[in-house]
Amino acid sequence: MKRTPLVLALIAALAAGCGGAATTAAPAAQHSGMHGKAATVPAAAPLRQGEEFVTLKMPQPYTTKPPNGGTDEYRCFLIDPKITAADTYLMGTQFAAQNGDVVHHAILYRLDAGKVAEAQATDAAAPGEGWGCFGDAGVGDADWIGHWAPGTSEVLLDPKLGYPMPAGSALIMQVHYSTLALAQGQVAGPDQSSVRMRLAHGPHKALLTALFQAPIELPCTAREKGALCDRKAAIADVGRRFADDAEQRTEQLLQFCSGGKAAPGPTQHCDHQIEGPSTLYAMAGHMHLLGRAIKVELNPGKPGGQTLLDVPEYNFDNQALQPLPEPVTLKKGDVVRVTCTHDAGLRAQLPLLAKLPPRYVVWGEGTQDEMCLGIAVASS
Repeated sequence: MKRTPLVLALIAALAAGCGGAATTAAPAAQHSGMHGKAATVPAAAPLRQGEEFVTLKMPQPYTTKPPNGGTDEYRCFLIDPKITAADTYLMGTQFAAQNGDVVHHAILYRLDAGKVAEAQATDAAAPGEGWGCFGDAGVGDADWIGHWAPGTSEVLLDPKLGYPMPAGSALIMQVHYSTLALAQGQVAGPDQSSVRMRLAHGPHKALLTALFQAPIELPCTAREKGALCDRKAAIADVGRRFADDAEQRTEQLLQFCSGGKAAPGPTQHCDHQIEGPSTLYAMAGHMHLLGRAIKVELNPGKPGGQTLLDVPEYNFDNQALQPLPEPVTLKKGDVVRVTCTHDAGLRAQLPLLAKLPPRYVVWGEGTQDEMCLGIAVASS
């Protein structure tokens, strides 16, 4: 079994198989409209002792223009939270999608002061507001400190825990835009999303984000036909839409998880071996519109094994972070398994996907592609 650090780099952007037949039952609570209106920021929990709110928004409105004839764009925006105290910590975040017609999800990255000039240069060199950033923040090392997907709201953990935000650090807001929800011929409107940050001052135990991915190898249903039902053609199409080496990325994930063996089917899993001690505090799962179920387990099948996250009826519009009942301690050699079930039969039932050609689905950044990603809030 291959070893992996607790903090995993995203393969392909942002998530070995058993069999089983795909179901064609109606989607369970799969609102697929995407959202259709500006997100209303949930009422904030009261500030705790020493905390303050800082609300930031994208510097200028941005109108998405998906590249390469696709329907998806990942765009990064540099935001200065004007942090001057060295002992500042981020205790919670609440992202607000201003244009719910096109905002699919968002990731917030912290950029240390020494890297800000690089990000500014990248921003200045890119046409328009922000810069393209498939896969990560697009500017070297930047740490994931928060995310938003439909149904996500601010989650408060122990007030002794927080993400470090040292003096001079900046915020990169990566927004995934999708135009699939727009009516034919409709032009995307501008977006100027915002984030409310809950800040406090130290000392705190430093949090980090850990990512656990599994591959997707989802064939077309028996009723579907088309050129993209061929695996190689579908992978090439992902690469075309995202100007990325999708085939290499797909094979790397398969190599890590199953020794390079692709086992087509609706359910896939991947084991991640922990390299050092750490503690988990909260979990979330991320898939796209074909997702049916996601589970994250610690040491499955072994004495003391436990389930960290179990979503048997996945709902794209409810991807909330779930605090664990008690913190879970991981030790070197432990195994975290993420398992996802996708259903190609949903494609014909969901308005956003029904108009698209059927495809063999692999890991990809588009709304018509899929992910299998366990997201953990942890400390080392």
